[in-house]
Amino acid sequence: PKMEFRIEHTWDGLPVSHEPVSIGLRPDNAGLLMEVRAPFFNDPPAPPGEPGKPFGGLWDYEVVEAFFLSDRTEQYLEVELCPHGQYLLLLLSGRRRAWKEQLPLEFEVTRMKTKWEGKALLPWSYFPPCTDKFNAFAIHGSGEERKYEALYPVPPHQVQEGQEPDFHRLEFFKNLNLKALTGEDWKQPESDIWESLTK
Repeated sequence: PKMEFRIEHTWDGLPVSHEPVSIGLRPDNAGLLMEVRAPFFNDPPAPPGEPGKPFGGLWDYEVVEAFFLSDRTEQYLEVELCPHGQYLLLLLSGRRRAWKEQLPLEFEVTRMKTKWEGKALLPWSYFPPCTDKFNAFAIHGSGEERKYEALYPVPPHQVQEGQEPDFHRLEFFKNLNLKALTGEDWKQPESDIWESLTK
């Protein structure tokens, strides 16, 4: 089983002007395999960090992001993947309140001239207990031309004048049923990492 999502809109609900970024989710024993297929804009240029390593502030570069949320607790996992091989994972408890970052990740990138593919294995221990909501985003471009895209955008009638893109609007996330991938009998494994937060 596999879920496939396509990021077809800008953060405020306009259609994107290029081949949409696609994100696939598949179960693996160790976690969730996230597969990205995306156009490669090469704008902005590569971050100055080593490929295959975490890079702080990756959201200022070309990046595809996925957020996995537990709606009741507002705890969430933020995954950022860059076509140049850098990544960034954050665990947040409450909107924008990161309490853990620089977590390691198995992430491989295949980059061609105009597109790229990424595979990341997200360990179950990174997911907050009762993960049930999801959103995904893509960013590219520089300066005035920077584009912010969302799987589930802000509904156009709710966009205020002068509003800036904000990927942490948890109220616009939509349901994600992990059991549709893992089978009905599956229980999300307990996480030492998240348990350490509550101790």
